Amino acid sequence: MSLSDVDWTLIPAPADDGKAAHLEGQTLPEVTLPVTDGPAVTLSDLRGLAVIYVYPMTGRPDRDLPEGWNDIPGARGCTPQSCAFRDHYAELRDYGVDHLFGLSTQDTDYQAEAAARLHLPFPLLSDADLVFGKALDLPGMEADGKYLHKRLTMIVRDRVIEKVFYPVFPPDQDAENVIEWLHAHAEERA
Repeated sequence: MSLSDVDWTLIPAPADDGKAAHLEGQTLPEVTLPVTDGPAVTLSDLRGLAVIYVYPMTGRPDRDLPEGWNDIPGARGCTPQSCAFRDHYAELRDYGVDHLFGLSTQDTDYQAEAAARLHLPFPLLSDADLVFGKALDLPGMEADGKYLHKRLTMIVRDRVIEKVFYPVFPPDQDAENVIEWLHAHAEERA
């Protein structure tokens, strides 16, 4: 199975454990995170419409995935998710998205390889120190002895989380789900 082509019928779907139910209505914390394409980003300074998709970790073609990765519900699919946001980037901008970020606990050097390999037109944010995850009490999991965030997507307007998609499955349809929500709520934002 490649990193980008996944048969979702062979991957266990995550269940909604309720661990993201508290996020809607929250204000982004005053956290500054390293980014793959420039200076660090202070999330509480973001204005306008932002989409932040949080994912456990991106695999690399030159490294094995953690043992049992495909058996962990919701773990598999970070590359297809990122590629879907890449492929729908222009459409998201057309819907008024000012900021699009992927976010994981991987360090910026690791993420920079993925951003370059996948030709992402948006930056990835590193929460390697878990500051963002702890501030928002994001749901998480462990794999290979590392703590990882579970996959979720937030639509944020002027620092306030308006919508959370959790769990996200299959991940390659996440961008389309965000676009559908933006389309359905376009009048509210006008």
